[in-house]
Amino acid sequence: MIELVGVGKSYGPIRALHDVSLKAEAGSVTCVLGDNGAGKSTLIGIMSGLHPHTSGSLLVDGKPTVFSSPREALDLGIATVYQNLAVIPLMEVWRNFFLGSELTAGRFPLAGMRIKEMKRVADAALRDMGIVLADIDQPIGTLSGGQRQGVAIARAIHFGAKVLILDEPTAALGVKQSGAVLKHVAAARDAGIGVVFITHNPHHAYLVGDHFVILKLGSAVLDARRGEVTLEELTAQMAGGDELEQLAHELGRG
Repeated sequence: MIELVGVGKSYGPIRALHDVSLKAEAGSVTCVLGDNGAGKSTLIGIMSGLHPHTSGSLLVDGKPTVFSSPREALDLGIATVYQNLAVIPLMEVWRNFFLGSELTAGRFPLAGMRIKEMKRVADAALRDMGIVLADIDQPIGTLSGGQRQGVAIARAIHFGAKVLILDEPTAALGVKQSGAVLKHVAAARDAGIGVVFITHNPHHAYLVGDHFVILKLGSAVLDARRGEVTLEELTAQMAGGDELEQLAHELGRG
């Protein structure tokens, strides 16, 4: 659905990403792992249309593409859920769900919002994701972090996302809330969405991932399907196995 082939991104003499390849396939979760400074944010920016790549190719449904804006990516069905979620905490859940895409009746500037319909649609979409709220009118800021992530994912799917890019969705969550988000990721995958799951947590990645790419200093150091790598190998690569062994030796703990 979306594929990067040898993609790179440079800012003048600074090379943020070099020769990275990955693809998001329907009904599959591609996990991109890496520490701070690995190039994950640059990768998200390229796939979401925030900035163009400077080398390699980006293919959407097999066609070479260079996005001029995030709106262009979204129009092609590529939705990004950022870590900050871009929600308005004091606004009702249903209003956040339809934010910027409200259903209206009549013509501008006298058009009114179809509030009952929006509440019904939002509630049904959330229930499909396993989120049952006692009151769809409650401020979204009163929901847990996992529930807010679920609302953002359900919103993207409802508005036609074919590819869902998730930016560190479990980074600031506890164990229980992270588990809820991973269930939402699995639900999106089972709905036929191609998911790109950006994370620094190999345990979370391995629970839902079908394909794993590890970035280090802008380059891919591992590219493997689920059956080709174990959780232990994934964790060791993320932790910098060789570097840790060398450090243990230097500290006299090897």
